[in-house]
Amino acid sequence: MTTPSPSIDEAGFAVATRALSKLYGRSTALKDVDLRVPEGAVYMLAGENGAGKSTLLRLLLNLERPTGGQAEVTGLAADRHGARVRARVGYVPEGFGMGPSWLTIGRWFAERAVYYPAWDADYADALCRRLNIDATRRIGQLSKGQARRAQIVAALAHRPPLLLLDEPSDGLDPAARDTMLELISDHLSQTGCTILASTHLIYELDALVDQVGVLSHGRLTAQMSRDALRETVKTYRIRAPEGWETAPDIPGVLQRGQFGREHSWVIRGDETEVAARIAASGGEVRDVAPLSLHDAVVHLMRQGAAS
Repeated sequence: MTTPSPSIDEAGFAVATRALSKLYGRSTALKDVDLRVPEGAVYMLAGENGAGKSTLLRLLLNLERPTGGQAEVTGLAADRHGARVRARVGYVPEGFGMGPSWLTIGRWFAERAVYYPAWDADYADALCRRLNIDATRRIGQLSKGQARRAQIVAALAHRPPLLLLDEPSDGLDPAARDTMLELISDHLSQTGCTILASTHLIYELDALVDQVGVLSHGRLTAQMSRDALRETVKTYRIRAPEGWETAPDIPGVLQRGQFGREHSWVIRGDETEVAARIAASGGEVRDVAPLSLHDAVVHLMRQGAAS
């Protein structure tokens, strides 16, 4: 008798993984990733190109098989229920491939609708109008931007409870990018869906994001709510004696800057504890300020890349 694999048992998460890993030969794409995406959240998965973001999304959809670990998506084990998982997910892939070059966009939509009982043709038509999509055009005639617009419509048209978006603005001009973000915002407010978006363009999702993860070299090096990020990554303006920057043992320093005796350090940690360590080392904290989402995530990405 086969013993079933243990459940991740993470109630309230649309996506939960445990020690999820992927090897390609001797190359490690993902290593022991414990991802947690709360239901109803907009989770930004940030990371440099090649960090493993696309591989992670493909594992969640069972488009690739993990080397180790588990993944649950909308309460289903991805490796055992791949088809059911994909039926519940709207997916915008990293690439722009859509099918045979002779196929029209409209026919491509019709073929996809077969796999999604909740496909709403009227909603798809409305999305096409917003994105200026001509459904009679053939796939082989599409630019990258036009293909991306069609992929966005296909991801939204069946109103899935979970959206997986892999660099969703790639190929879009600024006007189309703004329209895409408006559509996703409208879709979120209408459906209450969960969004997991992979990107290295942090500013694009600034208005929507409430959860953040940083992937670097296949490892999830940071994961927290936006509020927690604001509370734990801050700039400290410090007045200190000459030579002080080489003396203090302060963990969590992400960046050091100095102007005479004035120092400006970005530090990750509890503010009270950080300030106490600075004071104990002879420095005086003159000011503490939170960072923008973009700046905080960039610092965490740099830390992960250097580790």
